[in-house]
Amino acid sequence: MGADGAGASLRERAHAGEKLLGVLVRMPCEELVEMAAVAGFDYVLLDCEHGPGDVVPLRQHLLLAAVHGVPVVVRVGSGDPGMVLRVLDQGAEGVLVPHVDDAAQAAAAVASAHYPPLGHRGFATYSRAGRFGTVDPQAYQEDQLRRTLVMAMVESPAGAAAAADVLRTPGLDGIMVGPADLAAATGPGDPSPAESTARVHAALAGGGGLRLDIVGGAAAAAAAFADGADLVVYNLAHALVAHLRELRLPLS
Repeated sequence: MGADGAGASLRERAHAGEKLLGVLVRMPCEELVEMAAVAGFDYVLLDCEHGPGDVVPLRQHLLLAAVHGVPVVVRVGSGDPGMVLRVLDQGAEGVLVPHVDDAAQAAAAVASAHYPPLGHRGFATYSRAGRFGTVDPQAYQEDQLRRTLVMAMVESPAGAAAAADVLRTPGLDGIMVGPADLAAATGPGDPSPAESTARVHAALAGGGGLRLDIVGGAAAAAAAFADGADLVVYNLAHALVAHLRELRLPLS
């Protein structure tokens, strides 16, 4: 599935109803990207918010994923349209934009990820995504519109309250609730994190947007899919540490 548009994209598969399972990898860790591919995961989510957001290591991770034919979504820093452009130019199939609290911020995320007329992403075909200038410009522009996944992270009570408005943003594919930030941002007078999460999920169910859940283990992944998630991603650091602790138990 390359920049020439061959094969269904991650976005198209998700909107077609396929349940997709991935792993969240905090860079730098190319070997984990490769191991996730060998293990058969549907996609990799690279973290450039809490992990290093350097473009050169990101390119190396994207190249390794491409060798194995695994699509990559990148969690960028909040409000960073320049990084969104570079991420997509290097071949990522989508972006996850954190700390989206309202429809205006959602619209800004979409505008950063798409070419005109939907957005203002700078146009070039000589990047990796454009196969170094060998694609037809008009076909490439149409292909990027069709294949580019744009997801927003809701991580505050205000964002949860605005979820229905956020989902009405043209070009936004869906929402992921950020449970850690949501819990940290919840004050005494706010709805509980569970109530805010339920509000977002209800908006997704009613509005047709894609739901992305982050989980720590297989049982939680199965529960998330059963509850309506379209995409689920393992917090690989959490899962690996839990497994290492299990391995460290005294042997009898």
